[in-house]
Amino acid sequence: MNKLAIAAQSGATTMSYPDWSYSESFSRTIGWVNENELDNLRGKRIAIAGMGGVGGAHLLTLARLGIGSFCIADFDRFELANFNRQVGATVSNLNRSKVEVMAEMATDINPTVDVRSFSAAIDENNVETFLQGVDLYLDSLDFFVVKARRTLFATCDRLGIPVITAAPLGMGCAMLNFLPGRMSFEQYFRLEGYDESEQLLRFLVGLAPARLHSGYLLDPLKIDLVNHGGPSTPMAVNLCAGMAGSHALKILLNRGPVPAAPWGLHFDAYRNKLVRTWRPGGNRHPLQRLALMLGRRIYLKKWRG
Repeated sequence: MNKLAIAAQSGATTMSYPDWSYSESFSRTIGWVNENELDNLRGKRIAIAGMGGVGGAHLLTLARLGIGSFCIADFDRFELANFNRQVGATVSNLNRSKVEVMAEMATDINPTVDVRSFSAAIDENNVETFLQGVDLYLDSLDFFVVKARRTLFATCDRLGIPVITAAPLGMGCAMLNFLPGRMSFEQYFRLEGYDESEQLLRFLVGLAPARLHSGYLLDPLKIDLVNHGGPSTPMAVNLCAGMAGSHALKILLNRGPVPAAPWGLHFDAYRNKLVRTWRPGGNRHPLQRLALMLGRRIYLKKWRG
């Protein structure tokens, strides 16, 4: 194991690299931010649960932005099925811990970065430890992880931590921001009291009211909410990192308004479209209720008979 891997694994990210300089390494950002803002970003801590496609891209994008501290979580290891979209998925990293690999990659960008790694699932027992001292949480859990997502969003809402969720859909990104004092995750998605498959459908429909991706999906049956399967693209993952990273910068530096739920953004590079969505009441909105009815027929028909 190399020195960077050891540093990432142990959390000891204070190793000395005489030829490395924070100010020089991130100097090309100056102009879009000023020197004081760059120093401010260095003092921020961001939590990212899920180190797969979106989570790994988030981590490296924000590490290159100069963010100085992270909390990352994932209990999984890289496998061949990850290769089409996950930045840490390479032949040399097969069967390696995702948090170990991604902490190593972040440390390879910034040797002074502070990465707190969690190799267990986030639940009610460790969620507050995971979010301790965090300025922003980026939701990057696997789409099909319901319980942990609800726990994280509820805890962020209670602690006043802003949250960005950016969903890779087709060849685009649907993004929602949940800000302190505004509409919460549960108020928007309305998951309470439903079984898992219905919760997943409500999450999918709520994420992307514009449904820009649906027009070019070749096989709707590939979206299998019951057996936890769905197609993905690397373009969508990288678009998510760019959109979420831009809004993270605005939130962390207080650089002006960002859309908060029930407002959202959906950009699709395949369709060449950007839509600003608005669903007052979230999934209680009449258009959302209609979309849920259609979604049950398309995606849940198999198991409802």
